[in-house]
This record gives sequence, C-alpha cells and structure tokens, in this order.
Amino acid sequence: MKLDLHIHSVYSDGTLTPEQIVDAAYELGLSAISITDHDNVGSFELAKKHADLLESQTGKQMEIIPGIEVNTIWEGQEIHILGYHMNLNAKPLAELIKYQQHARLEQTYKIIEKLNKEAKMPIKIEDVTSLVMEGGSIGRPHIAKSIVNVGGTKSVLEAYSKYINDKSPTYVRRITVSPHEAVETIYESGGIPVIAHPCDLENVESLVKDLMNFGLRGIEVYHRKHSPAMVEYYSTLTEEYGLIVTGGSDCHGPKANKQLFLGKNFIPEWVISGLREEKNRLEIAAK
Repeated sequence: MKLDLHIHSVYSDGTLTPEQIVDAAYELGLSAISITDHDNVGSFELAKKHADLLESQTGKQMEIIPGIEVNTIWEGQEIHILGYHMNLNAKPLAELIKYQQHARLEQTYKIIEKLNKEAKMPIKIEDVTSLVMEGGSIGRPHIAKSIVNVGGTKSVLEAYSKYINDKSPTYVRRITVSPHEAVETIYESGGIPVIAHPCDLENVESLVKDLMNFGLRGIEVYHRKHSPAMVEYYSTLTEEYGLIVTGGSDCHGPKANKQLFLGKNFIPEWVISGLREEKNRLEIAAK
C-alpha cells in the first residue's frame, strides 16, 4: 500500500487541480491520499467525486481522506497543524476557515499597500485575487506571481527574495490563530490534529506536550525533509506520548524540472491503519 497524506492543490499554494492530483496518484499506484490545503477544504469533494468516477471506470479504489493544514503562529514561530477526518460541515471548522481566509485577505491588502508606497509597484488587489482559485486560499505565491506580472521582478524567486520574505520591509506577517486554537478546533470538529513537518520547529517535545492538552493526536513523522535520525526521534515521541504517526510528501505540484514529489517518500502501510483506528476511537468517544 502506497499513501501520501500531505498534498496541496490549486485551492492553496499548489499547482495541480484536485482531479489532476487524483489522476497522478492513480498512475503512481497510491491507495490513499489526503489533500491538505492551507486553511481550506475546498478540494475534498472534487477529489472524492473524481476518485469515485475512476473507480467506476477501472474498479480500482483509492481512499480520499478529508484534510487541512492550518497556518498558525506562536511565540514568533510559524507552526502548521494538519487535520484529518474532520466533519467538513462542523461549525467550529467553518468559523476557523472563515477567520483564516479573512486574515489572508487583510495581509494581502497590507502587503500591496507597502509595495505601492515603498517599492512603487503598481499592483492592485485584483491582480492577486485573479490568480486564486474561487474559494481558494490567497497566499504568498499569488502575490509573487503578481509582482512578476507587473514587471516588478523577472521571476517568482526574485519576488520572494526582494519583497515577500519574512525580513523584507514590504512583507506583513499575517494575524492568525494559535496552534492551540487550531488543534482544539480540528478536534472539536471530529478530526485528528497532527503537527506538520516538525523539523521546522524548535522545542518540539515541549510543544507536543502543551498541544496534547488541547487535543493533539499525532506527529507527521514521515516527511521528505526528515532524515532517518529525525524519523527515529519523532517516532520515539509518538510512542512516549501515545500519539499516532502520519506522513506525506508535502507535494505542491511539479517542480521546474518536472519532478513530482507525490508519493515519493516512504510511509509504512500501518500509518493508514493507525489513522483509521484513531478516527474510530474518536467516533466512539463522541457517542
């Protein structure tokens, strides 16, 4: 069994549609995937519908797991929280997404204002929003493309480097929820909250213990940026604190060299079983 539980589509900062992701996953022989767009769940129904269509045509099944990646900030550190198997109609989840979407738009307005005044760049909000999938999450990739489109830089990488990296004078950090709020909301919405790519974080163990008080249930142990030593360390943490293991490629679409990370990093088969068991446990506990 091959799986990938961390994928991004055009509903956030990915370049593939949900249907294209499903097609690619079928070709690669994946049996379970989760599209975890930033602050967005719009891809799920489209991916599920397409997978059902392919199953009816080929007889081959592929599990589409509801997912999300919530961007949070805590004590100056950006922390991403993955969520799986949420009730997508749950009020707490809907309110969280609404808040995050508004925060993303407000951040974009402020960055555009700075680009206009300080960089003398003629960017309008429509230049950015026109690049975003309807209902999708606006983000830095869209701002970077807008900068290129108005002739501000020659490439997206240059736009990031000059204007929208964390230390740039024209960048404005987003006002967002805390990881505690994200974990609690996912848990209250019937989902399984998981810390994403912990290799990017400081003091992971203390953060894990803190977030467990709010419902944290897993760690993304397997990630393409994790070395074998990291995998071993994070696996030890899950065993010590009774958490589940998840993993994914964090694929955002084909790279410039057409390389696609989808399904490329090793994830043990038992990971999906652990996720299902945790889902069942939460459902029983909720009754």
